[in-house]
Amino acid sequence: MTRQFVDFSIEHLLRELTPQVLGTVVRRFRDFAASEDAVQEASLAAALQWPREGIPDNPRAWLTQVAFRRMVDNIRSESARRIRESEVALETAAHTPEWMLVETGTQEDDTLVLLFMCCHPALTTSSAIALTLRAVGGLTTAEIAHAFLVPESTMAQRISRAKQTIKNSGIPFQLPTSDEQSKRLSTVLHVLYLIFNEGYTTSSGAELRRSDLSQEAIRLTRIVRRLQSNSTEAAGLLALMLLTDARRLARTSRDGDLIALDHQDRSLWDQKQIAEGVALITETLPKASVGPYQLQAAIAAIHDEAPRAEDTDWPQILALYELLKRVSDNPMVKLNHAIAAAMVHGVRKGLKLLDALESDDRLANHHRLHAVRAHLLELEGNYNSAVNHYREAAAKTGSLPERNYLLTQAARLSGGE
Repeated sequence: MTRQFVDFSIEHLLRELTPQVLGTVVRRFRDFAASEDAVQEASLAAALQWPREGIPDNPRAWLTQVAFRRMVDNIRSESARRIRESEVALETAAHTPEWMLVETGTQEDDTLVLLFMCCHPALTTSSAIALTLRAVGGLTTAEIAHAFLVPESTMAQRISRAKQTIKNSGIPFQLPTSDEQSKRLSTVLHVLYLIFNEGYTTSSGAELRRSDLSQEAIRLTRIVRRLQSNSTEAAGLLALMLLTDARRLARTSRDGDLIALDHQDRSLWDQKQIAEGVALITETLPKASVGPYQLQAAIAAIHDEAPRAEDTDWPQILALYELLKRVSDNPMVKLNHAIAAAMVHGVRKGLKLLDALESDDRLANHHRLHAVRAHLLELEGNYNSAVNHYREAAAKTGSLPERNYLLTQAARLSGGE
C-alpha cells in the first residue's frame, strides 16, 4: 500500500469521523467552540501519528479520548472552580467504557444534532453554510475559503462569529422540540441544497464545479434522510441531488469546457445514481403533500430518463413547473418555467414570460436571465439579438467556464468560429 493511498485513506476516515466525535464531545462538555477546537487538535494528532503507527483498531474511540483529554487540559487552565470540574470530567472520561464511545445509534444522531445547531435560525445563511462544512463536513477553514473564493482569514472570522453566536444564544446540544423540528429541518435542507448547488456549479472562479462540496452535501443529506425517514422533502432533496449529480461527467469536455444538457453524451450519465434517485422520488411522491424538492427531483428524473434530448417529455415538465411555481417563490423556478413553456407552446410564449421577469429585482441583473433569452432568441432565428444577450450574460457571470461557454455561443452565431 503506497504512502499516498494511506494518507488519502486516513484523510477520508477523519472526515467521516470528525462530526461523530464532535457530537460526542459537545454532548459531554456542552461547549461547542471549545469542543470543536479539541476535536480539530485530536484530528491533527491522528494525521501525524496514524501514518507512522497505523490506524488504531477503534479510531473513533481514539479520537474521542484524545479530544476528551484536550478538553480537560483546557478546563484545568482556568479558575479553581473550573479545575474542580475538570477533575470530575477527567474521571468520567478515564472511566468511560469503549462501548459507550461507539454506542450504536448515537453517532449519526449526534451528527444530525450538529447539523441542526449549525443551521440554527440565529445564524446567517453564509455562516450556517461555513459552520456546517467545518463542523459536520470536516473541511478545513482553508478548503472552505477556497470554495467560496475568500481569504482564509475572512472565512476564519466568519466561522468564529458563528460559533460565538451559538455560544451567546445558549443553543442546547439537542434536537429541536417537536414544535420546532419542521421549521429547523427546512433550514437544514435549504443549507444542504445551497452547498450542493455551489459545488455542482460554482458561482465564480476557474472551475465549473467543486465535487468535494457536492459530494459532501449528498453524504450529509443521506444522513438526514436516514434519521428523518418520515420527511418526504429530505428524500426529495436527496433524489434531486443524485439525479442532478448523475450528469457531472458529461457536463464538461476534456478541456474543461461546459457542455449544455441537450448536447451531453448521455452514455456518461451515472445510471446507478439515476436509478436510486428515480426510486426515491417514485416512493415518496404519493406519500404526502408535495414539496419543492420533490417536484424538482421529478423534473430532473424526466430529463435523466430521456434517452435523447429530443425525447424529453416537455409537456410533463411544464406541468410540474406549474405546480412548483405554486409552492416556491424561487425566481429560478419561474425562469425554468419559461424555458419549458417555450418548448411546449413555442419560443414567443417563453420570451413573453421572460419579459414579465424583467421587473423581478432578484433576476434583473442575473446572467441566467440573459442566457435563457439568448437561447430562445437563437431558437427563433433572431441571431443578432441572441449574440448581444449571450455577451451580456457572459459579462455578468463570475464563473469562468460559464463565461467561456456564453462567449463561444456568441462567436458561433456571429461567424467568429
